[in-house]
Amino acid sequence: MRGKPRLVLDTNVVVSAFLWQGTPGRLIELAGEKEAQLFTSRALLDELAATLAKKKLAKYVAATGLTVEQMLANYRRIAKLVTANQLEQQVSRDIDDDAVLACALAARADLIVSGDDAGAQELQRHAHLDRRAGGQTSWRLM
Repeated sequence: MRGKPRLVLDTNVVVSAFLWQGTPGRLIELAGEKEAQLFTSRALLDELAATLAKKKLAKYVAATGLTVEQMLANYRRIAKLVTANQLEQQVSRDIDDDAVLACALAARADLIVSGDDAGAQELQRHAHLDRRAGGQTSWRLM
């Protein structure tokens, strides 16, 4: 792996980081400490905003003492925004998983972090992380 790990976090991982801390929260801390690089896209930020605004999460958001807007601003400060082109064809049953993969491709990410086992397995079938001589990392659709 070249330098600091380049990560794309699935939206549910980011939500868990902000609302419940744990391991996802540690990933956010590592990025804040410049030990890892986080990447996101407009589509992932939009999904994050919509998820955090869900009524069923309101009490958890309130318990943090932050507004949804403040959480989004915090995330934008630590995650680099990349321009992720839409995939030429849908590869996942869940189009949101395609947005994660598109972001990872655009960011040339080392890892996608997801708590969604089914989605992660599906992404794994369509993306291959290829290590090359000299530490180069590239993603390619299979």
